[in-house]
Amino acid sequence: MKAKMSLQNLRIFLLTIVTALALWQVSLRVQAQKVEKPKTAHPASAGNADKPPVTSKAAAGPNNSEYGAKVKEYTTESYFMTELVDHLPASDKVPSPDKILGYAVGAPGHLTYTKDLYRYYRELEKTTPRVRTFIAPEKSEEGKEQMLVAVGDEALLAKLDRYKEITAKLADPRKVTDAEAEQLIGEGKVFYWASGSIHSPETGSCEMLMELAYRLAVEESPFIQAIRKNVIVLITPALEVDGRDRMVDTYNYRKANPGKGVPPLVYWGKYVAHDNNRDGLGMALALSRNQMKTFLEYHPAILHDLHESVPFLYTSTGTGPYNAWLDPIVIDEWNVLAYHEIEEMTKRGVPGVWTHGFYDGWAPNYMFYVANGHNAIGRFYETFGNSVADTMDRTVGAQSQRDWFRPNPPQPRVKWSLRNNVNMQESAILLAMNFVSNNKDRFLKNFYLKSKRSVAKATNEGPAAWVVPGDQARVVEAADMVNLLRLMGVEVHQVDKEITVKDQKFPAGSYMIRMDQPYSRMADMLLDTQYYNVNDPAPYDDTGWTLGALRNVKTVRVTDKSVLQSPMTLLTQDAKVAGTVTKAPAPTAYLINHNAENTLMTLRFKLKDLKIAAAEEPFEAGGQKFNAGTFIIKLSDNPGDLNQKLSGPVADSGLKAIAVEKLPDVKSHLLAVPHIAILHTWTNTQNDGWFRVEFDRLQVPYTYISDQVIRNTPNLREKFDVIIFPPVGGSAQVIVGGIPMRGAPIPWKGSDVTPNMGIGPDQSDDIRGGMTLRGVLNLQKFVEDGGVFIPITNCTRIAVDYGLVSGVSIQESRTLQARGSVYNATFADRRSPIAYGYAETLPIYFNQAPLFQVAAGGGPGGGGGGEGGGGGAGVGRPSGRGTLTDPDVVQGMPLAEPAQQRRPGELTDEQRLQQAFATPPELRPRIVLRFASDEKSLLISGMLAGGSDLVNKPAVVDVPVGQGHVVMFANNPMWRHQTQGSFFLIFNTALNYDHLNVGRDRPPRTDGSRTEDDNK
Repeated sequence: MKAKMSLQNLRIFLLTIVTALALWQVSLRVQAQKVEKPKTAHPASAGNADKPPVTSKAAAGPNNSEYGAKVKEYTTESYFMTELVDHLPASDKVPSPDKILGYAVGAPGHLTYTKDLYRYYRELEKTTPRVRTFIAPEKSEEGKEQMLVAVGDEALLAKLDRYKEITAKLADPRKVTDAEAEQLIGEGKVFYWASGSIHSPETGSCEMLMELAYRLAVEESPFIQAIRKNVIVLITPALEVDGRDRMVDTYNYRKANPGKGVPPLVYWGKYVAHDNNRDGLGMALALSRNQMKTFLEYHPAILHDLHESVPFLYTSTGTGPYNAWLDPIVIDEWNVLAYHEIEEMTKRGVPGVWTHGFYDGWAPNYMFYVANGHNAIGRFYETFGNSVADTMDRTVGAQSQRDWFRPNPPQPRVKWSLRNNVNMQESAILLAMNFVSNNKDRFLKNFYLKSKRSVAKATNEGPAAWVVPGDQARVVEAADMVNLLRLMGVEVHQVDKEITVKDQKFPAGSYMIRMDQPYSRMADMLLDTQYYNVNDPAPYDDTGWTLGALRNVKTVRVTDKSVLQSPMTLLTQDAKVAGTVTKAPAPTAYLINHNAENTLMTLRFKLKDLKIAAAEEPFEAGGQKFNAGTFIIKLSDNPGDLNQKLSGPVADSGLKAIAVEKLPDVKSHLLAVPHIAILHTWTNTQNDGWFRVEFDRLQVPYTYISDQVIRNTPNLREKFDVIIFPPVGGSAQVIVGGIPMRGAPIPWKGSDVTPNMGIGPDQSDDIRGGMTLRGVLNLQKFVEDGGVFIPITNCTRIAVDYGLVSGVSIQESRTLQARGSVYNATFADRRSPIAYGYAETLPIYFNQAPLFQVAAGGGPGGGGGGEGGGGGAGVGRPSGRGTLTDPDVVQGMPLAEPAQQRRPGELTDEQRLQQAFATPPELRPRIVLRFASDEKSLLISGMLAGGSDLVNKPAVVDVPVGQGHVVMFANNPMWRHQTQGSFFLIFNTALNYDHLNVGRDRPPRTDGSRTEDDNK
């Protein structure tokens, strides 16, 4: 009995203890945001890397059970969640995102503005020494800050400058020995940089990165501790800050106006949308320059760009062909990291994680080439994103099929949530960071080794250097090009005296880009020519991008290593060409030679109050040669101190104003100061932004108008002289029709719900409806009244399909493969003012279409020839005797009589039979520029197959209409801040808009004339 009573007492005692402990735990939960024990924590040691995930027995600290419950609630299936993110650690000092924002990350119905993203990161910085925030060097084009966040162990962040110093030394192996590098690698830490939402509709990363920063700062699991031990995580919360805020605006409008049409994201940044991730070659945008400057400050071993498109998680490697200038080690590292993530996510039962079958890896125009081009690792994710914060049923396309590179494909149908997206991104990037931390010496050694191999490039695979001759025509453009390289961290020298390399002489002042420097690969891949085999996988983007050709600047590849011994001086600041104004005892005029330097356009508008004439032919004066188009500024037309008026603007332009006492007898006409409009639709503003970038950069005034202005303005000619219509996709009917006039009005304007829409370049109460037929008629009247309409590439279809022009048609090709490449073009009529300042040939950017056909006699279509040069298909001649250029000979028959020579504009007998359809000579299309006539010399850089369809095709056609002109471009002259050599095709057209018929009364001047390189 006593023993029994004893047992009962023991049970009562134990029950009391258990109850007390339970009450104590409840009290702890109240104090620590309702604490629960963490379910799992993936082991941190490298030795466990090959084992499946197991529950950690190590104490990781308390978790926020309320937040964890929300994560589970917002995740549509448990297999879209891993043990790395199914909980959130609790802290009584550091606020989790929901404590600042009012909602958990991934909550339905919530997207976060950048001001609130920044507010959260600053709260983290206030409450933990494991987080620091910084502001990028430049604000966005609309004046907003871009933030950089550093997260790591407090001891590491306290020595942040030291770790930056270490990576900088490893980045330049010329300054350390191998032994010193080994010590630095042992001491150093890896910077792993995660960059969010360069593409504004891809919304999940901005949300995820907040939670990632908190988890890295607070969680004490061995897995997270391992990351903090060897990795300093850098975070860009939202790279395209303006677009992010406008994206949140559109979502808030959607929530506030259920059932109504929602405006598409018409504007991302001020200038461009999706192409902000194609600015890696031009660095025209503040976000690109910020990324480059940040890389050169921290030298992160890895830059991870977070995107959303294909399901469920694609981790980048690419299909190939891979960029041929990268060190193969980089490509190996892409695969190592990708397959580690795939294996670990697949072990956890997560479906749809794969690589290879998306993107190619060829072009270096992506933002993450600030890493790939600088001996680091640039990589990206694509996760499935809904764009909005709504959970919805989604259908998966071809990616749901199993393939050799996708043995674990996504499901064909899925209910997808923002939280699913967050889970996928955060789980995978944590796995990558943990792997890098556990192998930090390996990644730092590779970073150092790649840098060493870049320095050895000059004496190993070559070339030794690139030289930009100092005696070429466009010295201002040459300086701008080398300044772009300097922005990318590339060292540029100037030779101290004339040097000779084999049979070439380069004068003192020529630029040399040595290949024995850390970033030689970046310089080489930009300056070299590209060859893309048409049998390789279809390209993801452009295939050719040769910098010198696109800028119409001469560059020379030098393989002779002795050039490196030439005396030269390193540029320590940007190259600048100072313009000069020369004097004469009794000047009658000042002459500024036209070499198609883009600053000449700037100068015209800075001197808008002066009367300036353009020479219509090449000429000589004062012992110097001048091109057609040369600016003639007569003292008799411009009273006052002309020298003083010219000195400042000319100095800024880098040009030379030469005083002459006597002008030669050369025909000229006054240059306009045109009123220019740049036209956009409300369906897409992507490409017009690149035009606006250039006009703003060169300080050329313009008015930015929508197609609705065209529709609603019958008197366009009273407002504008020139209307430029940059490329818009779709058929002519789609472009003209715009957004269908269905349902309620769709505004794009600032409001309490959409405050950031009001900051953008344009606004409208209703963006439905394009220019419509009424707008086409208004454009026709504008041209007939003396205006110039300049449609670019696909927009030329409007002029053709709606009958604004005659004598020009657009052909389709089934064999041409000419994706985003650089091609040779020849000026068919150098008397045209559009050709002023150029030599006989010009490298141009072209992307597959359109293919113009100009009719003989200016009829409705077909045929070859046309004013100023042929428009034929360039199919050559029948197989027979002789060469390509010899006439065919039919055996046993007399030779055919040669064609009779005709005066310009004279009709043939056949054309007279159809005279009702024939266009008078003064109104016929005038081919100004055409693609090269020899298929072998057509391609400069990129890809080409079926080139016979492109040979001799018109590239720029000037069609008189009434008193005005439609000037049609097959090439894009203002493409992604890369085609500076073509800008003046547009500028010449604008400056001479009222004199485009100059030279029509004389035979075309196509060769044998002075080129601008003769007029240095």
